[in-house]
Amino acid sequence: MKRLTMSLDDELAEAFEALVRERGYENRSEAFRDLLRHDLGSVRLQQSPEQPCVAILTYVYDHHRRQLSTRLTDLQHEHHELTVSTMHAHLDHDHCVEAVILRGRAAAVREFAQSVITQPGVSHGQLHLVPMTLHHDHGHPHLVPAAI
Repeated sequence: MKRLTMSLDDELAEAFEALVRERGYENRSEAFRDLLRHDLGSVRLQQSPEQPCVAILTYVYDHHRRQLSTRLTDLQHEHHELTVSTMHAHLDHDHCVEAVILRGRAAAVREFAQSVITQPGVSHGQLHLVPMTLHHDHGHPHLVPAAI
């Protein structure tokens, strides 16, 4: 493990200390590692769109919108190779929230997510990607979190 020393201006240092406290990190190093992993993972997936990832797509939609529920389900079936699981919840009389677990090439996952989020009647769409890598163990490959 390497030790890094860095200088931060007072305002940035205070903001970082507040983040460490708010999120409940045991120390600054853990907080910094998480921030760095997140940023480097995002860059990695942008630069290598063919890299595998797992992702969570969340969105809110108006279930009264004509044929929207059917279109969303059809999109998931058309991309069954990406869609691992979907959780659906009713928010009120008009709105539902769905969380979809996805797995596949980063570019394909992003394209699918965009096709869902841009459907008329869908709002508040968000995609969270985690870079993965193939690990070959006991005769077949597994996806494991990518070492940054």
